[in-house]
Amino acid sequence: MDIPSGFPATLWSFLSFLPFFILLFLLGIIKGAIFCPVVWLVITIGNSAVIFGLWPAHVIWTYVCVVRAKRLGPNLKAVLCIGLPVPLILWPLVGLTGSILVGLGYGLFTPLVATFEAIGEEHENKFVDCILKGTWSTVKGSFTVVRDVTDTCFHSYFSLMDDLREQPPKNGSPLDIKLLELPGSLLVGLLGVIVDVPMIVLIALWKSPYMLLKGWHRLVHDLIGREGPFMETVCVPFAGLAILLWPLVVIAAVLSAFVSSFFLGFYAAVVVYQESSIKLGLAYVVSALALFDEYANDFLYMREGSCFPRPKYRSQNMPLSGTLSRRYSLSKEGSNGKSGSISPGNEMPGPQRSKSLKKSIQEMKTMQMWDHLFESYERYGRNLVGDNIIKLSDIEEWNHTAKCKILSVGLPAYSILQNLLCSAKHDSAGFRFTDGTEITAMNRTGDRLFEWFFEPLMIIKEQIKAEQLEESEELYLSKLVLLSGFPDRMKAWQNGGIPPPDDVRRAELEALSRRLQGIAASISIMPTFRRRFQNVVRNLHPVAVESVSSSVHSQGSIAESNISEVGSKSRNRISRLFSQKSGGRKEHSSDMTMQERNRYNDEAV
Repeated sequence: MDIPSGFPATLWSFLSFLPFFILLFLLGIIKGAIFCPVVWLVITIGNSAVIFGLWPAHVIWTYVCVVRAKRLGPNLKAVLCIGLPVPLILWPLVGLTGSILVGLGYGLFTPLVATFEAIGEEHENKFVDCILKGTWSTVKGSFTVVRDVTDTCFHSYFSLMDDLREQPPKNGSPLDIKLLELPGSLLVGLLGVIVDVPMIVLIALWKSPYMLLKGWHRLVHDLIGREGPFMETVCVPFAGLAILLWPLVVIAAVLSAFVSSFFLGFYAAVVVYQESSIKLGLAYVVSALALFDEYANDFLYMREGSCFPRPKYRSQNMPLSGTLSRRYSLSKEGSNGKSGSISPGNEMPGPQRSKSLKKSIQEMKTMQMWDHLFESYERYGRNLVGDNIIKLSDIEEWNHTAKCKILSVGLPAYSILQNLLCSAKHDSAGFRFTDGTEITAMNRTGDRLFEWFFEPLMIIKEQIKAEQLEESEELYLSKLVLLSGFPDRMKAWQNGGIPPPDDVRRAELEALSRRLQGIAASISIMPTFRRRFQNVVRNLHPVAVESVSSSVHSQGSIAESNISEVGSKSRNRISRLFSQKSGGRKEHSSDMTMQERNRYNDEAV
């Protein structure tokens, strides 16, 4: 559409937008007020019942797994057993508080956002969609939230603790701590909490007005001028909603700073223990303030640096992390005169005009990544079930116990491997699904959980490209990731995969399979994994039943043909024997005794 130019056109665009936006906002608030109590009760009561009901089992099993963990040394076990009551007692309180807040937020804002989303959808009757959208779907979503919390507390937690209990120690020696350095570490850690928490909160409060005003300025500028991602008509209501909700974003940022300040402050204890120096731990307490201040300036695109001192708290130089390292590299490029850099103090670069907000949101949604991933699971699962590699007994075992390794770990690892092989063959810059969808550094989500899996997968992809696997080695690697631990089934699967004769090459493939299985096992403990994967298994079950029935039918046909063939041969043989035995007799065959007939039948058989 045409972007309004000039003050009269801009003013008219803004005034014509206000009634439209106010009506949508009031409708969303009314729907939220109606359904918020129901959603709040479902989430609060459901999550609280799960958390408090499983709390005794969590306490007992946590201590059992810590005591029996092979990777932990005796000193570390003793310290953990002493300190575990604190998080175990806080967990129900945190869970209850989080359930109350999530229930209120989900019940109020989901119908509100859904009302604005209905305007952008292509339906004939948008008025009805605005009224109905976000009503019953919000109630069903509240039950989904309770289901995910249940899966996390009942399946993911126990799987995580079982891994802790069963994993062997790295390098043959368990992880342990030095007890003599604990008092100094804990003392400096508590000092870091006392100093850093109030100072970090003050820094966040000091910068929050700037964040509020700058955000409002940018959003209003984009709204009035129809610039950036708000240039499309369907996206304009989201701009107004973002303007109204921006103070909540600022409040959430301050609360996040408050929560993270405890971890930043107590990290001084880790520095003291690692460096064996109380002096360096105290230096970190001061340096943490500068680090947070610089990160806040980087996030708000303010001038680099900090008014706080930043003493050296490591005996060796440590690489900068994440955003700060990228910011410093960009500023360094800017000082060298390279184009496309961001110099200190510059404003945040504007979004591309050619990209709509709807497209941007679709590119950055974590749920879309999950959708492609689970579609890949189902696609490869159908092929494997059809080839009788994944059996009906595996599916039934997972439905009863959810502990079938071939399904819960093997199938995701196999699917990820096929996508990595596709990415390597197409020389993709990121992670390419076999259906053509590609995730790169430009369109991937900024979710930290996704980053934990994306970077290791990119490393494995580069390793696969460097190895230059042959086809037989790729097929053998596919066997390993799917059926590792089941040698008989690996041998029965004749897919053309042959283990390489070189022992070093074989060990490299086995190491790759273990890493892929480890990533798949980590993905399987994610909160929404079991619910989504259960749908995949449910869709695979009729395919497995059909495969078994067709296999039984074909085997029955073969057996029936074999039996008929053997029967005809036996009848012919009996006839020949009968004619030979009775040929010299003058009487007919009817004169033979029953014993002679039975003897002839036995000889024929």
